[in-house]
Amino acid sequence: MKRSRSLLFYAFTTVCLSGSLGAENWPHWRGPHFNGSSTEQKLPPTFSKTNNVQWVAPLPGPAAATPIIWGDRVFISSTDLRTKTLHAFALDRRTGKELWNHEIAPGFNLDDKSNLASPSPVTDGELVCFLYGTGDLVAFDFSGKKLWARNLQKDYGQFAYQWTYGASPTLFDGKLFIQVLQRDVAVHGRGRKDGPNDSYLLALAPKSGQEIWKHIRPSEAHEESHEAYSTPIPFEHAGRQEILITGGDCISGHSLTDGAEFWRWGSWNPNRITHWRLVPSPVTGGDVVLACAPKGSPVFAVKAGSKGALDDSGLAWTIQDREVSSDVGTPLFYQGRFYVLNGDKKNIARIDPATGKADWIGDLGTRVKIESSPTGADGKIYFQNFRGEVFVVAAAAEFKLLHVAAMGDEDDNDLRSTVAVAQGGLFIRTGSKLYCVGTK
Repeated sequence: MKRSRSLLFYAFTTVCLSGSLGAENWPHWRGPHFNGSSTEQKLPPTFSKTNNVQWVAPLPGPAAATPIIWGDRVFISSTDLRTKTLHAFALDRRTGKELWNHEIAPGFNLDDKSNLASPSPVTDGELVCFLYGTGDLVAFDFSGKKLWARNLQKDYGQFAYQWTYGASPTLFDGKLFIQVLQRDVAVHGRGRKDGPNDSYLLALAPKSGQEIWKHIRPSEAHEESHEAYSTPIPFEHAGRQEILITGGDCISGHSLTDGAEFWRWGSWNPNRITHWRLVPSPVTGGDVVLACAPKGSPVFAVKAGSKGALDDSGLAWTIQDREVSSDVGTPLFYQGRFYVLNGDKKNIARIDPATGKADWIGDLGTRVKIESSPTGADGKIYFQNFRGEVFVVAAAAEFKLLHVAAMGDEDDNDLRSTVAVAQGGLFIRTGSKLYCVGTK
């Protein structure tokens, strides 16, 4: 996959500012390269709650938010189960000690499937931004000083989602990108009642929170199929930088300058089924852009560098095999291959980006659903299921399940947080704990 100078510089500074050339930060939900991968090596081959654990930090409540790591700081969003409030935390990466904890807003959940602390924070090494399903968006410096705060629902209108808003923010090219792909009419009393709700992509100034631009992103979807819980992903091909968005039955690439669409392909939903909300974010590799249609539907690869409204000739390939599909988890691109985790079928597939052919499809041997996204590092792939069992799979020519570690507690369920990798450690979030796993 070709990378821009900005993407290369981002990755280079991520490595160098971490203190050693052998370590990377994890500044975004999908890591330093926006594709779930890291160059980290020498991670422990096996681990458990008592083996190769550097520290364990208590958390006041569950959340799907992934921990974010930069240098000696770990940032994490959380609910507080006792007070039903939302919090932003900073921990010491070396010890797990709490450095600061800010209560952001009252709130816990809107439905029984998730909670309001699902979005992951994001950092550029100078400030860290936290976003919540309430619309609260807050930026702090690393010492915990609040730089600014605003509420997206107050500023742009109440969210119109069947479930709970869960897209994570993205920092790139000096801008903070946030997408709101929502239903066009009110649902469960949420959203505008005096007219249609717009779906949109925002670019904000990270240091002030002020709007740089807002781009309305329409679609031809119906009802719940308008809704997306995916995250905007930066990409560059042949010198053109863009922000990728999936949702509303289509995938599109947008200008960083003003949000204008370079291209759009859709639809994976030609019959306009009304309940196909979209969760997986786009992922790029091998000169294609991947979009995973929901509910056991195909995986589509759009040719990079496209322009305008695309028909199916803009596709490089399509995977029709229902074994290779992802309803929730975002695929990984690592060491020249895509890895698609099918959380319903409980398998993972290694895909050749040139052809869309599966090198292998591996059965994970669990009956528990998986909705976390896979992480690649040290020649391995890491992810956890609802119960907090962490799977380690070889990123190799043949499928091999290397290790399974039961990290969850007895009452843990519906765990969705992605495993983060940084500074020689694996950061594993369960329902009430954050583990840092690494060789001492």
